[in-house]
Amino acid sequence: MIISIVGLSGSGKSFIARILESYNPRIIHLDIDKIGHSVYENQLVRQNLLNTFGESVLKDNQVDRKALGKIVFSNPNEMKKLEDITWSYMEAQIDAFIASNKDKIILLDWLLLPKTKYFKECDLRIMITADQQTRMKRALERDHITEEEFLRRDNAAPELNPNDFEYIINNQSIEKTQEEVRLIYDKSIIHR
Repeated sequence: MIISIVGLSGSGKSFIARILESYNPRIIHLDIDKIGHSVYENQLVRQNLLNTFGESVLKDNQVDRKALGKIVFSNPNEMKKLEDITWSYMEAQIDAFIASNKDKIILLDWLLLPKTKYFKECDLRIMITADQQTRMKRALERDHITEEEFLRRDNAAPELNPNDFEYIINNQSIEKTQEEVRLIYDKSIIHR
């Protein structure tokens, strides 16, 4: 079984995944953002980023994600260039993860999942929401970014269609969220 967990930055995707993982040892979580960050270590990706975006995306001989974010989150064309450079490497890692965990219940966690083949392949789709102020507070604490950086990221995020999801969780209250996740688990996951 493959489950997608989709939501804007700071909505609580990883929090929901941790709750689900605590219910069943067969549930395994893949945070696709982490794969996206790890591909920057690939020398071909790094060279293509330098060729495309210039030396400004390097800091201490490493890809500076904040500098890259300033470029791509404010310009859809630049974001497309980044996706073109990184996606095939990310896709290979996601495919390998899924192939090596066929006996598990896989949670795929990523805002951009609806733009990929994986979204259609999911057996269950969960959308996580929270108001912008709550999400911003969480993201600033987690990512050590400024409000301006959060808003740039948030404005670049794709529009999510609630009709594409079987479940929508409004992650404002921890207790209410835990109740909703438990109901989803009991109704749609436990029998897998």
